[in-house]
Amino acid sequence: MAVGSYPCYLLILSMILIIIPYTSQLQPSEILSLLRIKRLLNYPPVLSSWNADTDFCSYEANPLLTVICYEESITQLHIAGNGTSPPLPRNFSMTSLFATLYQLPNLKVISFTSLGLWGPLPRKISRLSSLEIVNMSTNYLYGPIPKQISKLINLQTLILDHNMFSGRIPDLLGELPQLSVLSLKNNSLSGPLPDSFSSLKPLRVLALSSNSLSGELPDLSSLTNLQVLDLENNYFGPRFPSLGRKIVILVLKKNKFSGGLPAEVDTYYFLEHLDISFNRFTGPFMPSLLCLPSIHYISIAGNRFTGMLSQSMSCNDELDYVDLSSNLLTGNLPTCLISVSKNALYSANCLGMKDHSQRPFSFCQTQALAVGIIPHKEHKVSTHKATLMIGVIGGIAGSICLGIVIFFVLRRPSRNQGLNKHPRSSSEHASVGYSTQMFPDASCTLQTMKLGALGISPYRSFSLEELEAATNNFDTSSFLGEGSHGQMYRGELQDGSLVAIRCLKLKKAQNPQNFSRHIELISKLRHHHLVSTLGHGFEYYLDDSSVSRLFIVFEFVSNGTLRSNISDGVAGEKLTWTQRISAAIGVVKGIQFLHGGMVPGLFANDLKITNVMLDQHLVAKISSYNLPILADDMKCEMLARNSSIVSKEPNQRSNHMDKIDIHDFGVILLELITGRPIMCNNEADKIKNLLQENIASDGTVRRQLVDPAISNACSDESLMTVAEICLRSLSKEPTQRPSIEDVLWNLQFAAQVQESWRRYSHSSEELQSLPSPPALSCHHHLHLHNILIR
Repeated sequence: MAVGSYPCYLLILSMILIIIPYTSQLQPSEILSLLRIKRLLNYPPVLSSWNADTDFCSYEANPLLTVICYEESITQLHIAGNGTSPPLPRNFSMTSLFATLYQLPNLKVISFTSLGLWGPLPRKISRLSSLEIVNMSTNYLYGPIPKQISKLINLQTLILDHNMFSGRIPDLLGELPQLSVLSLKNNSLSGPLPDSFSSLKPLRVLALSSNSLSGELPDLSSLTNLQVLDLENNYFGPRFPSLGRKIVILVLKKNKFSGGLPAEVDTYYFLEHLDISFNRFTGPFMPSLLCLPSIHYISIAGNRFTGMLSQSMSCNDELDYVDLSSNLLTGNLPTCLISVSKNALYSANCLGMKDHSQRPFSFCQTQALAVGIIPHKEHKVSTHKATLMIGVIGGIAGSICLGIVIFFVLRRPSRNQGLNKHPRSSSEHASVGYSTQMFPDASCTLQTMKLGALGISPYRSFSLEELEAATNNFDTSSFLGEGSHGQMYRGELQDGSLVAIRCLKLKKAQNPQNFSRHIELISKLRHHHLVSTLGHGFEYYLDDSSVSRLFIVFEFVSNGTLRSNISDGVAGEKLTWTQRISAAIGVVKGIQFLHGGMVPGLFANDLKITNVMLDQHLVAKISSYNLPILADDMKCEMLARNSSIVSKEPNQRSNHMDKIDIHDFGVILLELITGRPIMCNNEADKIKNLLQENIASDGTVRRQLVDPAISNACSDESLMTVAEICLRSLSKEPTQRPSIEDVLWNLQFAAQVQESWRRYSHSSEELQSLPSPPALSCHHHLHLHNILIR
């Protein structure tokens, strides 16, 4: 009996041994690889318990760390940070990290999020042929997305959100046969979406928000599995995308889509979330959207939708957010939206509401006509209204002309009398009449422009006598130079302060009142990174007392130009790499203020490295900007007007005028990196191409073009970051150039990396003998299981 039961005991014992995990199941080479990954990631806290005796395959999983094994090999590796993580130290290498991952041949899932990874994604990623899921979001990865990813034929999910990838989305990504989730949010990608994406049949999630992508979208109607399309904050358009009927979340917010909505939108029966706000859509609003069977979120704000709403319109019972604001809707708010309460927004339309949030009914009619939409039932009276409008406008114009004639007839005797009393007038007389009423833009200026905020004297008017005394009657010994913006003189005021005075010759028949708006703008040019204005003065023609010369008084910056400080330096010392980055950041902050720190903004400022001054503390200050008052021809006047238009519509900047300054700043960065004076655009193009070739190389080749004064004193990652943003800023296509905010972020990142490298470099022996400090971690913004819906 006992003999007969012996095989049963053996069977039970064998099953127990199979179920109980033990470390020897994992190959020794893979254990060594995991320990090396711990070292390469700079010993993050989440891996603190890993050692040679750790039973990795039985390690208890948690939200920050998961290791999954199958048949003596690791198949999944999830490591995440849990806070704000700086970039890993200078000795980190993405190439080394992936070389270690190659030792895990059966790896199917990599999830390295919020760990401070930096550098380009290696092209040899294709060697991990078993990969099915890659998630490396919330790091500092940069450069183009390697096209070699297309060789990962098993890849189903690719998430690279919140990094610094640039360039175009590779066409070959559209050839991945099993790709179902692609998320590239919050990068600096540009160019169109590849046509090959129309063949991604398995694709269910496509998230590309917050990039600089542009152009027409390919036909996506064949993607019958597509459920999430998020294109927010790009430049796509103008046509509404062609989509399949299974779309659940559709976000087109802040793009360039225009025209009307296609009729098939009301057949999106699975649609739950629709956001098409802040585009250029026109035409009738489709009330059927409110009662789609699955809808619970709708936003059409900031478009030109027309149509009459009625109280009897129906809504889906599950609708909990509706934003109809800033359109051209008329009628009455549907009763079903009142139940949505605070989550129903409808201001800036022409609805029959009793509050002050609505525009007059005539506004919506006029605006609809302006965009080519004829309101319903208005055809019979349109001719009559047009005739009446022409008559009214003609009458008003005639009255204005008559008033102007009478004004000048009555005013001439007083002008002649004034001329006899004051044959040579000074600016004191011109500024007496500058009251607040003459400055309609004054209320638009930001609070950051308050006088005295920079520790310099308040803006004021100067008499001609003061300016003559300050410059010894504009003696040649005070002359500093002459450029396109007039002659510049050095002066010393009565209180001993030094100033720079720009003298501008103006055309005849221009009186001080013509300059009131310009002077108001000039008086607000006071910023830490601008050569700030201190005041102005006028000189008049003797024959008709119109303005002959305008004097603009600036603070005097005495430490030379940025170019002189990298070519000659102060006392023979050139700026260090850290000082150059700091100066570049200062210039960017100055540009940022010129673009958005006042109304209207100033664009196309003819930025040059010789127009950037350094003060005694090496603070960079821009000394030349595109003042409207400097415009003597219609072209310059047009630029000034465009600046106003751009500043009023920051999301739709006309003609990419903000990108002109980005390109000019790229030339400044190029000179800061190379130390070579750049005198023309052709020379800048040649050096840019050389830099692009060198920066893609390794070792000493990468630094061949770098200024020898800094070549050995800058970290490789800091140099790469600045070179990368420099090359992007010099892109021929304006839409491919980064935003000013993107440039500032990258330079601040480069400064942080350089400072970290400098601290570690103080004692190389200590750096080699002691482990690097643990890296903090970053929050995982996009969880894998949340994005894999349904």
